[in-house]
Amino acid sequence: MKKVIAFLSIVAMVAFMGLSQNVIAQDSLTVKQDSATTTADSAAQVADAAAELPAAAPAAEKNKSFHQVLKEKFIEGGPGFMGIVLLTLIFGLAIAIERILYLSMATVNTKKLLSKVDDALKSGGIDAAKEVVRNTRGPVASIFSEGLNRFDNGMDDVEKAILAYGSVVTGKLESGVSWISLFIALAPMLGFMGTVIGMIQAFDDIAAAGDISPTVVAGGIKVALLTTVFGLIVAVILQIFYNFIISKIDGLVSDMEDSSITFIDMLSNYAKK
Repeated sequence: MKKVIAFLSIVAMVAFMGLSQNVIAQDSLTVKQDSATTTADSAAQVADAAAELPAAAPAAEKNKSFHQVLKEKFIEGGPGFMGIVLLTLIFGLAIAIERILYLSMATVNTKKLLSKVDDALKSGGIDAAKEVVRNTRGPVASIFSEGLNRFDNGMDDVEKAILAYGSVVTGKLESGVSWISLFIALAPMLGFMGTVIGMIQAFDDIAAAGDISPTVVAGGIKVALLTTVFGLIVAVILQIFYNFIISKIDGLVSDMEDSSITFIDMLSNYAKK
């Protein structure tokens, strides 16, 4: 997305420079039509300049890396709102990366864990099953541990403990996700605020100059558009991470529910023996 925006900006600047050179060439030819010799020489010089400058502009732009173009656009947008939008991206990515690492560490092979618990129950009873879940990381193992600790109180207590602790584990998985959604909403809002302020600045410049020429309003409009673009880019990036995290949490919760049902059935069969 960023590369596309930077490319379109470069193309627009090159086209504008080429158009400006063509206009200059036409004006030069018109002014110098009185003298045939002078007009011919001037036309040749202007034609050469018009041919060289548009060709040189893309070469100069191509020498700039993507990071240089991004840095220039960031500075042109103004350090105020652009800096705040950048902070929302940094904080949002920090939380997203932390959540992704936490969820990755919380993911375990529940089928393999259930098989180990079943074998432990058959060979060593509740104590052996406790040892298995104690040596296994992740929220599923923690839920199993709570159920095993309540086994002596009956299966009703086991089910209640698993349901209650399952809610606690789900809350831990979703911790911090609301901050990412806040930054997703905040980034474009800050961009739009920069847009409004930029337009106000453009109208102030028009009122001060008493003229509505493009050079008067260009600065304010540029700030307005750049802040909006960067705000939307930040929101899109964080939205991708947010959806990935939510899908990861949903998968873990679904896995916990399925494995908990199987675990309760397993304990019920063991209690009947």
